[in-house]
Amino acid sequence: MTDTSAVFILMGTYNGEAFLAEQLLSIENQSHTNWRLLISDDGSTDATLTIAREFQEKWGSDRLEIREGPKQGFCKNFLSLACDPSIKANFYAFADQDDVWMVDKLSTALAYFKAETNTDLPGVYCGRTQIVDEHLKVLGRSPLFSLPLSFRNALVQSIAGGNTMVFNQGAKELLEKAGLLSVVSHDWWVYQLITGAAGVVYYDPVPTVLYRQHNGCLVGSNSSFKSRADRMYNAFKGQFKNWNAINCDALLIVQHLLIKENKDILVIFNKLRSASFKDRLRLLEVAGLYRQTWRGTLSLWFANLIDRI
Repeated sequence: MTDTSAVFILMGTYNGEAFLAEQLLSIENQSHTNWRLLISDDGSTDATLTIAREFQEKWGSDRLEIREGPKQGFCKNFLSLACDPSIKANFYAFADQDDVWMVDKLSTALAYFKAETNTDLPGVYCGRTQIVDEHLKVLGRSPLFSLPLSFRNALVQSIAGGNTMVFNQGAKELLEKAGLLSVVSHDWWVYQLITGAAGVVYYDPVPTVLYRQHNGCLVGSNSSFKSRADRMYNAFKGQFKNWNAINCDALLIVQHLLIKENKDILVIFNKLRSASFKDRLRLLEVAGLYRQTWRGTLSLWFANLIDRI
């Protein structure tokens, strides 16, 4: 794969026998054909590896490579691929084992990069998903976000799933420099790191992925009323605060990769998390943090009031 549109697809698998073949077929049918797939299996005990090897035999080992994952959860599995300097292409795409890609998923993402004039910047394409049930019956779409995509947003919100993400070589090199850190999720980390380093984030309002909801989903859709209620409940319990602590620790380790403005925002955010009630209100305003909806930003301020950030 030597031309400038070569894509390395990075897939993490774990006990995905139910839907893996359908996802692999959707990758096979992509209108953009210059791709290679690497599957990192995290210790499956079902027929996942058998299915993967059948496709490897069909496509050839130069088209599909299979490796053993780190067995430390889905996030570390995906990041072990993204941070591996031996994996080289022009672009890289995360892929979940249970989705179905629309035929133009890769070509649509690459069109965004082709239109970019400053190709040296780290960049990631992401976007909405078409939410479906396990039989691919349409349930709706993930939320449509329209506010600016920035580090001030990324600190407190993950806007798109890794299953939608395609990123360039600049983003890959940034991830490699950051290394295999402990973070909450690989997609949120990509959003934080790229915006923190003043990279480019392309958000597509038109879905190119069928995001399957089923009992085995590790991370489900966040668009339903129940999902919003669950997030509020988890914020009360302190889950959001714990997530921020994990991500903050990682960002402080790699703050040398961030531009000065975002380093300053990170310092304020970290200080806010242990500040007094009076100082928390002032620091949140100074940091200028926001979520993508007014309800989300309101809930952020409320979480700050009760010391759950």
